[in-house]
Amino acid sequence: MKQEILDYLQVGTTNLSTASIVIAFLASVLVGAVIFVSYRFSHSAAVYSAKFNVSLVMLTIVTTLIMSVIGNNVALSLGMVGALSIVRYRTAIKDPRDTAYIFWAIAAGICCGVQDFTVVGIGSGVIFVIMLIIGNMANNDRYLVVVRGSLKSIDNIKSTIDTAFSGKAKFRVQNTTADCVELIYEVSESVLKTVQTREDITTALYKVEGVENVNLVCQNDDINR
Repeated sequence: MKQEILDYLQVGTTNLSTASIVIAFLASVLVGAVIFVSYRFSHSAAVYSAKFNVSLVMLTIVTTLIMSVIGNNVALSLGMVGALSIVRYRTAIKDPRDTAYIFWAIAAGICCGVQDFTVVGIGSGVIFVIMLIIGNMANNDRYLVVVRGSLKSIDNIKSTIDTAFSGKAKFRVQNTTADCVELIYEVSESVLKTVQTREDITTALYKVEGVENVNLVCQNDDINR
């Protein structure tokens, strides 16, 4: 019994032919190309990374290589897990969607490595369609309204902003000195556009006596490189 277990751990029962290996790698290249196209069209120019996109294709192929080597050899799979566990990846994920693409590439590589082409074909097709439909959804940008003026005008500034944004501007920061004040409000892009169609917010604030500077700063989650 012990010898049988030892033989099972040391020797895999699956021996892939050269033709099967070639087909597996061709399938991984094809699926990698699908992932490449999906990533390209689901990311805007501001966040698209050509190098990361190429790495997704390579990740699919490398995963196929690993699975082709491992087969169902338990000992080799445990050794591979141990070897990979010592590698520390320090590349920061700058877009949450990138994580989904990494898992897609790994899963596709595993399917190709074990010759399960039906699963990888149907699964990649479904994911491809979903990512093209919802993957390019833009964030609702947030804007900071920064107003600087005399300390005596603080009440008028607050009143003007509350009236202009109908109470939808979120008060964030108040900085004061002996005779100056700086107020920072956060508003969504949709709210700002609604206000701007009625009256330019900067024009309205400059009408307040004592206001010196008005700045609009866009906070975009995509601009994080």
